[in-house]
Amino acid sequence: MHNAFIKPEYVEAMIKRGGKEHSVESLDGPTTALVVVDMQIYFMGEGQPSECPVAREIVPNVNRLATATRRAGGKVIWIQTHSGPESKEFWSAYYERVTPERGVQRVEGMTPGGSGFDLWPDLEVLDEDEIVPKTRYSAFMPSPSKLEAVLKEHNIDTVMITGVATCTCCESTARDAMMLNYRTMMISDGNAAPSDELHNNALNQFYLQFGDVQSTDEVIALLDQNIGAAAAE
Repeated sequence: MHNAFIKPEYVEAMIKRGGKEHSVESLDGPTTALVVVDMQIYFMGEGQPSECPVAREIVPNVNRLATATRRAGGKVIWIQTHSGPESKEFWSAYYERVTPERGVQRVEGMTPGGSGFDLWPDLEVLDEDEIVPKTRYSAFMPSPSKLEAVLKEHNIDTVMITGVATCTCCESTARDAMMLNYRTMMISDGNAAPSDELHNNALNQFYLQFGDVQSTDEVIALLDQNIGAAAAE
């Protein structure tokens, strides 16, 4: 697991700007979605072209968050990258940045039915969840996206981002969520990156300018807190 931290000076800056360390101090379950980004074999399996070993370590936390979100009445959304042969044309800017061999690996692995396409088998994906495709780093691009439609359908105003990689697809999705006016969180121990440095750089910049960063335990406590309050009424 990553050694995740937010810089003290960033915490001080947030307190000065907003009057508190965390912009999210409560979660309303039915208007909250857990968005799990790219937890696919291509990014998690040993020997895969884009293997991120820490992604395997966060699986228990992602499953705990999914259970807590459902328990609170929220929605769990699994994002799955599709990069078939057509992606070489509609996202040529990406393929210009990789070798031809790497491009072939991505197309073959991330085509539906390809060796890296499926969600990681240890994830607890239920029939009531949504599986949403994406074709860029951000699940909101191109907009309007299937993810936007699902969030609107379920009256979601708060999204919690987990998955792989923190510094690429997760951060891109989280930033776009905030820019589309969703209250957005990234989960410090529910995201994975190739290194602690990349992980923390992404979380710190997101926390400073875009949304909140909290841990799995903190988020579950917020979700369960409102369940308890509702039951007491």
